[in-house]
Amino acid sequence: MSLPLEGLSAIVTGAGRGLGRAEALELARLGAAVVVNDYGQPGRDGSGAASAAPAEEVAAEIRATGGTAIAHLGDIADFETARSLIDLAVAEFGKLDILVNNAGILRDRMVFSMSEEEWDSVIRVHLKGHFNSTHFAAVHWRTRAKAGESGVYGRIVNTSSEAFLAGSAGQPNYAAAKGGIVGLTTSSALALARYGVTANAICPRARTRMTEDVFAGFAEPTAEGDLDPLSPEHVAPLVGYLASPAAAGVNGQLLVVHGGMVAIVDRPKVAAKFDTAKEAFTYEELDGLLTPHYAARPAGETFAASEVLGLKKG
Repeated sequence: MSLPLEGLSAIVTGAGRGLGRAEALELARLGAAVVVNDYGQPGRDGSGAASAAPAEEVAAEIRATGGTAIAHLGDIADFETARSLIDLAVAEFGKLDILVNNAGILRDRMVFSMSEEEWDSVIRVHLKGHFNSTHFAAVHWRTRAKAGESGVYGRIVNTSSEAFLAGSAGQPNYAAAKGGIVGLTTSSALALARYGVTANAICPRARTRMTEDVFAGFAEPTAEGDLDPLSPEHVAPLVGYLASPAAAGVNGQLLVVHGGMVAIVDRPKVAAKFDTAKEAFTYEELDGLLTPHYAARPAGETFAASEVLGLKKG
């Protein structure tokens, strides 16, 4: 019996560790040939010398189990590096079928303390990095379709975060970047559907090098040997599914995934609507409509991360 991704090629960015590593291993397990991209910097803030070792180790791990994989060292937020990454997949495997964008860094700070560089660096790696690889992959698929190739196959899986859904007080740069990624995803889904390409985003919850302090004390394994409820291995199967032919009808979607749970996030809905009694609103009329509406909500009600994310200690 053939594997779901047999004959397909994939790129996973930020695949040297954590979520990206688990996703690259899963795509390979399902039969895809994988380009493992990572810049290899040791600091989760993007600090330290670049190293090919993390990407090469994951590629070697895939090959050791009989799969096909090559490593790519490069900063995906650099436009020409992204071009070289897509070109490498095409040169090695003849075409690109699957793009999983995962690379990112953290530089947490409250909005009143954040520097311009801390803002720019996180937006650059997450949001620009997603755009760069998406752009060159889209050019590849569109060029093939325009040349008359029938049955062009393309899958994009982007990585957003619940930080964008619920807010994250100490991560205005990260939350903004992750919200931007959702916008990029839905726009790409609309633009590329005609070429046989889908684009979806996931909000994964996983305990990795980037989040170990965030999730410290949350959802710990209950017994020795049990799989961590926040293990990246809970996320990877959804990425494998979204990359597969079975997900041809899934496009422009946002899904939250962690610990044996997948939630489909609906698009924003109107919670209340008010019409002016005259030709145009006045301050006084808006005060009479909106102030009572918000006063009726429980005191202090907000989109608290603990509520929205359902996180519990212990």
